[in-house]
Amino acid sequence: MARFGVIVFPGSNCDHDAYHAMKHVMNADVKFLWHKDTDLSDIDFLIVPGGFSYGDYLRSGAIARFSPIMQSVVKYAEAGKPVMGICNGFQILLESHLIPGAMLHNHDLKFVCKNIYMRVENTDTMFTSQLQKGQVLDIPVSHGEGNYKIDPNGLKSLQDNDQILFRYCNANGELTDEANFNGSTDHIAGITNKNKNVLGMMPHPERAMEKILGSEDGLPIFESILNSLSVA
Repeated sequence: MARFGVIVFPGSNCDHDAYHAMKHVMNADVKFLWHKDTDLSDIDFLIVPGGFSYGDYLRSGAIARFSPIMQSVVKYAEAGKPVMGICNGFQILLESHLIPGAMLHNHDLKFVCKNIYMRVENTDTMFTSQLQKGQVLDIPVSHGEGNYKIDPNGLKSLQDNDQILFRYCNANGELTDEANFNGSTDHIAGITNKNKNVLGMMPHPERAMEKILGSEDGLPIFESILNSLSVA
């Protein structure tokens, strides 16, 4: 059985959400990894969770990027092993240059905590194989710095290489200005690296795994991951 690792930084607050989603909903083998750990040899899939690592001082993810574990994470990802960064985890992956771009404050400078809609753009990845292109997912967000930015050449590269997995949309899948609540370039909610083994996304699929939480739309993302690991 594939083993999942969930990193715990000082200030993480979604590590237990990710652990619960994998252990108790998906019945997966999962362990916590303290930010000072450096041995990832027994991990088959790595989750960099959301929260406020190091209090988001300087800027989100900027200090966590220098935690001892992150050198191992970079080597792990560069070896082609799968990594998923959610919310603050996305920001940490950006700071670590594992995926391109940067995060700014939401365009209205307000922290946003609500359910949003995002559209599936690419199903040819281990993160989205159980989804349909154009499918609309109801997923929570909880961030103040989720305004994804990248220069025009970088955006063209993302588009040309099908690295954009999710875009903010309305309930009908339309890319409206209102739906792009944080102002992200090209409505981007989630992207991969060129090799498509590293995913960064701002919405929280681990918080949309059970009906009691209001949505189960996060399930097919983790079903895709488990399915891909089982046939690898």
